[in-house]
Amino acid sequence: MLNYNEIKPGVAVLVENEPYVCTWNNIMQKQQRRPVNQTKLRHLIKGNVIEYSFQQSDKLYEAEIDTRPAQFIFEKNDEWFFHDASDKSKRFSLSTDMVGESGKFLKPNTEIETQAFDGKIFRVKLPIKVELKVVEAPPDVRGNTAQGGSKIVTLETGATINTPMFVKEGDIVRINTETGDYVERV
Repeated sequence: MLNYNEIKPGVAVLVENEPYVCTWNNIMQKQQRRPVNQTKLRHLIKGNVIEYSFQQSDKLYEAEIDTRPAQFIFEKNDEWFFHDASDKSKRFSLSTDMVGESGKFLKPNTEIETQAFDGKIFRVKLPIKVELKVVEAPPDVRGNTAQGGSKIVTLETGATINTPMFVKEGDIVRINTETGDYVERV
């Protein structure tokens, strides 16, 4: 049971038996009135965002989210295949919408985490940083490097990212999967 003031960003709650996660909150109190917790909630499965105000008398239930480790196998025709980390015979597949934009950094045998509500997976959480090999990089070009020139390279998964000029074909680079940015050369 949660009180109205315990709903903060990152807390998952049930509102009208639907799972939501708080993305923003503001506890507001006007003169001679009861305080109100104004929030923005994102639906865990559908993804839509609503604004909701919780009164002091509201009691809420926390949404039970199961987190399980899994391993990526392969991707084919916009379908991503995974298996349970402890049992390879328990396979499942997810659509591109569920994997998201960061899926372009997944290579076979990458450890991930799945988050589920009532047995239905709603999110795939990748490691924050992954190491990938550069398979195609244009040659360095001399020119205006006052701003620290960069070039676009292709990684082993097919993703393209901006990197500094010194990165060459065959190098292994570390990428932040949340932002899609180059971090460092390994």
